[in-house]
Amino acid sequence: MIDGGFEHLEKEIRKCANCSLHEGATNPVIMKGSRDPNILFIGEAPGKTEDMTGIPFSGRAGKKLDEMIGYMGLSPDDYAVINVLKCRPPNNRKPRKSEIEQCKPFLMAQIRFLDPRVIILLGNTAEEAFFSRKEMQWGVPLVTDEGISVLKIFHPAAMIYQRSRIDEQKELLDKNRHLWE
Repeated sequence: MIDGGFEHLEKEIRKCANCSLHEGATNPVIMKGSRDPNILFIGEAPGKTEDMTGIPFSGRAGKKLDEMIGYMGLSPDDYAVINVLKCRPPNNRKPRKSEIEQCKPFLMAQIRFLDPRVIILLGNTAEEAFFSRKEMQWGVPLVTDEGISVLKIFHPAAMIYQRSRIDEQKELLDKNRHLWE
């Protein structure tokens, strides 16, 4: 467990050398958005643009996430965005289980410090990191023991590569608006 507040956590993430991903990272990617969010979006890992800027979802998938957040009617004070991994995997490959496990204490500390009412898992990797073995259905919320509603939807990159997912995603969001409105 990581204590000491969010600023201490950021310092710990920046100096992390628990796995080899830090060796190729330009910038660890910590978060963007509110420090007191109602909704926390959790993605997979930084991409090339995110590695350069140090900001999650600042590339093409970020534009899709921004569109989705607009569709949801959220203001900047309503949400925060983080990733399971804080450093970019080479060639944007899928994170390895060992890398997820090395970053998991940071992920769980971020969730604890940000204390959201709703967590939106952006794809399967976020679900695997958050629940380990539990399999969620797309768009069907669960409530944790702590009373946090958790929803799994498609990763914004899916909207780029499978445009047919855009309407599906909107349906998932529309049927779950009660979680954030």
